[in-house]
Amino acid sequence: MRPDVTPLILFIASIFTSNILLSNFLGMCSFISVSKDFKSSNGLGLAVTLTLTVTTALNWLVYKYLIIPLGLEYLTYIVFIIVIAAVVQVLEMLIERFSSNLYMALGIFLPLITVNCAIFGVALFMQLRNYDFIQSVFFGAGSGLGWWLAIVTLAAIRKKVDAAPVPPALKGPGITLITIGFMAMAFIGFSGMISVQ
Repeated sequence: MRPDVTPLILFIASIFTSNILLSNFLGMCSFISVSKDFKSSNGLGLAVTLTLTVTTALNWLVYKYLIIPLGLEYLTYIVFIIVIAAVVQVLEMLIERFSSNLYMALGIFLPLITVNCAIFGVALFMQLRNYDFIQSVFFGAGSGLGWWLAIVTLAAIRKKVDAAPVPPALKGPGITLITIGFMAMAFIGFSGMISVQ
């Protein structure tokens, strides 16, 4: 447990100052690809938030009550990935059942949440930083909300940029990467306030 970091501070820091996407650049592939459409971005952001919250809590429980007592630390990465894959599979079935339009819009990126490095990265940060259960849940939820905030912000900016007079050489990926760079600098501006490194 890290007594120097309260769960609320950890939650706020993981959204803004230590944003998993814009500070650590984890989960960029689906972030760039899906952010072309606001509705899909919002849906994927909520799915990633739910996945991060649930998998971080489950991985903490599995690590503390199964892996450590049985001396299976060498299997940590594999077990974390199995837990993430199981949660994503359940989430995929729920989205297909209750929102077929969102399921079709997300396409291949929904099952790719399993291999989204942001989700695996949060599990590893939780383990390496020795967070307790409550800290881990707040860290997972905050990281998910930070990821959601970044993708919906980029989707809104991309919608405005599509209507703007962008030089032809910068259209498409060029202006998107420049926009992400400006967003990352904006989030880094919060870094003097709270840090959870």
